[in-house]
Amino acid sequence: MSRSRSESPQEQRSAGDETAAQAGAPTGEGPAAAAGGRRLALDVHGRLRAMILNGELPPGSVLLQAEMARKLGVSRTPMREAFRLLQEEGLIDARPDQRARVRSVDPEDLDAVYGARIMLETLAVSMTAKSFTAEDIERMSDALKRMRGLTVDDQPEEWHAAHHEFHSIATQSVGPQLQRMIASLGEHSERYIRLAQLGAPASWSKAYAEHEALLDALRSSDPAEAARVVARHLARTALSVLADIAPEHEPAATRTALAIAGNGGH
Repeated sequence: MSRSRSESPQEQRSAGDETAAQAGAPTGEGPAAAAGGRRLALDVHGRLRAMILNGELPPGSVLLQAEMARKLGVSRTPMREAFRLLQEEGLIDARPDQRARVRSVDPEDLDAVYGARIMLETLAVSMTAKSFTAEDIERMSDALKRMRGLTVDDQPEEWHAAHHEFHSIATQSVGPQLQRMIASLGEHSERYIRLAQLGAPASWSKAYAEHEALLDALRSSDPAEAARVVARHLARTALSVLADIAPEHEPAATRTALAIAGNGGH
């Protein structure tokens, strides 16, 4: 295989050695070194993603690859890949001729995401309610119990993992393609969930009551009530964040989806 015309053999070996050394793999350009470099890039991406979602890197923050690489103790090679992944997720803006920045919260994006979540998750919980088992009830109850026992400020990752498990069980009866779509929208909206928790801490009791109501509807095999509860629950999160960050924005998608899906199917 021919080498790149823009790099000398020495430069190519140096770049490969840097990635492999950072990954803890033997130097060289073999599969093991490439896999190690990929794992390191994913680890760096995960750390940066968590810093953005938990507010350590707030919206508008400038991100310099060299500075972040020094802060995290890695080379710029995995950092470049991590930046690319963050940009694909919509968490940062990283143009070649400009500094990368953490993206500000976009009211239109929030509205669109939650409008889509309401439509898809009401469909999913309606289907799940028809085949919910005693084992599913136990698993979902356990996830809710863990959520109640965790402090989101002190144990955010554990709380969000339990929350994700709770909603995953509630929507489990749809096919794999819809599951992937729901999971993708859920990950995209995690940032907004965290903002809702920061902006309206007094709403915790209401949120747990909604989770209990969803579990009760599934336990009772009531598809219409399950759809109504989850639609109102998701809409309340979206409207809470919008009221805090962009009270002038009209959440047309969220309100329309709520009107369609949140009326219990009547």
